[in-house]
Amino acid sequence: MSERCPVCEQGELTRFQAVKDTRYHRCSMCQATLMAPECRLGPSEEKAVYALHDNNTEDPGYRQFLSRLAEPLLKRLSPGSRGLDFGCGPGPALAAMLEESGMTMSLYDPYFHPDRSVLDQPYDFVTCTEVIEHLYHPASVFRQLDGLLVPGAILGVMTCFQTDDARFANWHYRRDPTHVVFYKQATLQWLADHYGWHLEVPAKDVAIFRKPVRPLPG
Repeated sequence: MSERCPVCEQGELTRFQAVKDTRYHRCSMCQATLMAPECRLGPSEEKAVYALHDNNTEDPGYRQFLSRLAEPLLKRLSPGSRGLDFGCGPGPALAAMLEESGMTMSLYDPYFHPDRSVLDQPYDFVTCTEVIEHLYHPASVFRQLDGLLVPGAILGVMTCFQTDDARFANWHYRRDPTHVVFYKQATLQWLADHYGWHLEVPAKDVAIFRKPVRPLPG
């Protein structure tokens, strides 16, 4: 196999594991783990799974879950910062929480908030909670996100970091059929290095990237 990794577009993909009929590959460069494209759900099946997610904006348990990103993010934002909740899903609870804290929020989701005009504007911060594991073309999305960030802006990400290859087959996160790419912390560090972002991991499964104020020297 000589396919290029869709996360870093540099490493080669090699066979990693097969779990029943689902095959996974591993990138030699960024260490991402990826479901083989032929094993993915179709668009209608995928949307049906997303519609089952209970993302009630007023649910205290869901808000507590999102606070793992919201709390460290708010510590790093100036009052009134302008943000985009990218891949917000049917219930944009994180955007509601950030608006309650004085931020100005826009929403984008290809299924539930598909207004692409919000992708033509710059932001002080962008959030992606439980999004990047669903991406079929991660590299193009990360380039897009980098373009949305003004100098000094923050990209806040939540996804379960992949840590233990021996437990991968039984990992709860793998069992969601819409999860097609899994990131080690090393994968996120590769992305930070590639885009010139500074990476912090303030809580479990939370990554905060900051875009530099000035471009890094070439």
